[in-house]
Amino acid sequence: MLQGSTGAGVSDRLTVGVAARLSRYLQVLSQAQKMGKERISSQEIADYTNINATQIRRDLSNFGKFGKRGVGYSIDSLLSEIRKILRTQGQHNIALVGAGRLGQAITSSPIFAEHGINIAAVFDSSPTVIGSDVGGIRVEDERSLKDAVRDKNIVVGVLAVPAVAAQKVADDLVDAGVRIIFNYSEALLDVPGEVTVHTSNPAVELLHALYFHLA
Repeated sequence: MLQGSTGAGVSDRLTVGVAARLSRYLQVLSQAQKMGKERISSQEIADYTNINATQIRRDLSNFGKFGKRGVGYSIDSLLSEIRKILRTQGQHNIALVGAGRLGQAITSSPIFAEHGINIAAVFDSSPTVIGSDVGGIRVEDERSLKDAVRDKNIVVGVLAVPAVAAQKVADDLVDAGVRIIFNYSEALLDVPGEVTVHTSNPAVELLHALYFHLA
């Protein structure tokens, strides 16, 4: 874990737990900023994340002194610092594969742009969908994926396809040079060791929440 201010050692690798918690703090801070709030306490962050306030203060203190006792944290400053730590400054181009209902919901969400994530291209294999407009983006033929990844400097591929199609799409993304895949399908993807796969399954996450709150 990093020690000291964000000015030194930010390039060091965070542990998975710390990175996950910082991402949740970032989500709360972003929403609080949109609500017009200027400051927030560790207890308020704890209320929204279910992470102990002491743990929150410990996490943040490892990167510098951001808050004052009894005053809380400046939301703007803390947002900026956490984005530096998580390396989310600037713009990151992603490719979305799958222009169905889920894909349409993803492209229509403003959340990505708020965090510097740009949906640079949308792909589909269906002739009835190719050429249509999804969230202001023209859907391209999935067969053009490799060229688009190179031309548009795409760093992340997002799978919003049925499970039966997910492995082939993942293979195409890997062949195109993508090393981070966000998987919205239920498929278990087989990828090379240098490729990172993040799978999001709302049902599993809900079961996790029910286990801890209804037990």
